[in-house]
Amino acid sequence: MSKSIISRDEDYSQWFNELVIKSDLAEHSAVRGCMVIKPYGYSIWEKMQAALDQMFKDTGHSNAYFPLFIPKSFFSKEASHVEGFAKECAVVTHYRLKNDADGNIVVDEDAKLEEELIVRPTSETIIWNTYRGWIQSYRDLPLLINQWANVVRWEMRTRLFLRTTEFLWQEGHTAHATAEEAIAETEQMLNVYADFAENWMALPVIKGKKTANERFAGAIDTYSIEALMQDGKALQAGTSHFLGQNFAKAFDVKFSDKENKLDYVWATSWGVSTRLMGALVMAHSDDAGLVLPPKLAPIQVVVVPIYKHQEELDNISAFVKELTKDLRKRSISIKFDNRDTQRPGFKFAEYELKGVPLRVAIGSRDMQNGTVELARRDTKTKETVPQQGLAERIEALLEEIQQNIYQKALKFRDENITLVDTYEEFKRLLDDKPGFLSAHWDGTSETEQRIKEETKATIRCIPLNNPQEEGQCILTGKPSTQRVLFARAY
Repeated sequence: MSKSIISRDEDYSQWFNELVIKSDLAEHSAVRGCMVIKPYGYSIWEKMQAALDQMFKDTGHSNAYFPLFIPKSFFSKEASHVEGFAKECAVVTHYRLKNDADGNIVVDEDAKLEEELIVRPTSETIIWNTYRGWIQSYRDLPLLINQWANVVRWEMRTRLFLRTTEFLWQEGHTAHATAEEAIAETEQMLNVYADFAENWMALPVIKGKKTANERFAGAIDTYSIEALMQDGKALQAGTSHFLGQNFAKAFDVKFSDKENKLDYVWATSWGVSTRLMGALVMAHSDDAGLVLPPKLAPIQVVVVPIYKHQEELDNISAFVKELTKDLRKRSISIKFDNRDTQRPGFKFAEYELKGVPLRVAIGSRDMQNGTVELARRDTKTKETVPQQGLAERIEALLEEIQQNIYQKALKFRDENITLVDTYEEFKRLLDDKPGFLSAHWDGTSETEQRIKEETKATIRCIPLNNPQEEGQCILTGKPSTQRVLFARAY
């Protein structure tokens, strides 16, 4: 194939961009900062979506849909929320176009909206305005709603999947009778995200709480799962927010409790986005292309026939037909690539680039010997195995590949968490050995901001169940009782 990509060591950023495009995941669109997710990439997102959606439903949530447009006045009701998103908002001011005297299409100046509309950057305001009509009594609680949608955040520097002006996501928004219930919901959904990341994406994550500087606009507490990419940068893979009563008070969402007393409800929100696609690529892939965990691979097994005559292809096809039946009974996706327009070597390279977990090659000699050749994408190893019991062998191999990809990423992550006790060492390691740096911090926003300005490293999270440890802040020398995780991040 001619789709070779630059190596990770040579230019990691360019490697990522080339791989996303050449593996047919996505491409840049005609709209600056937006992307077209191609069928192969979207099929991965669909698998992510299906798995997460079932997890949400298993924990009692229902799906709904809310408007893309939000009245500007809604944002003014929660001050910290609007401040957090003001610079990213796209605003609709007019509702009509017209032709000018020269026949050009222009905005009709007479069609100005009475109130500007914000293109949804997140849905807290429109949803809590709606919940006011849905919640009157404790009998209406908890209200557990999720939305699958697109959002727009006007980005100046964009990268496919990682940071685009428009992206796809899900956003959960729940209402509860007590703070304790809302906090439990926040933690539950963080655990759902961690479960999905580790058991579906094969991506080890660290669960933790964000600092005040990094907290979601309008939240009391923000929790996140943090992952480490192969270049040593961190990526926030999901967030879950305890919103307290802030949005309920802003939109006057009250309920009557069992004693018939009125109180504001307690809220959460939580979400993941197509940024997970970027994480999937950067955490596992190599210089030859994608490496996809079998649970999320659009094609889990590809069969490439090697033949000279039609009769040989017919014999192979008959065998593959039966194999396909056996694999589909096991919910394993298989593709039989019997195109006669490309040679087997081209197909091998194509499916390596696309990250298909397992390749089966079978020729006329294999048919005579009752064997096939299996090639694993994760280890690039090959073995010849009997045709008898092949479906069971493939099923077991896919499970092994899923675990191997996770263990490789876990080993890399653990080897790149470094304990640091001085600011000089901290700055040196950020350049020489990037990754998670576990260091003491004095707990102030001023210190956190200064470290960020001087090093471009941020506190990714305060890990949950963090051990208490007496120490001194790396910057100020002030007392500290626990370490936090710093990293440069996407």
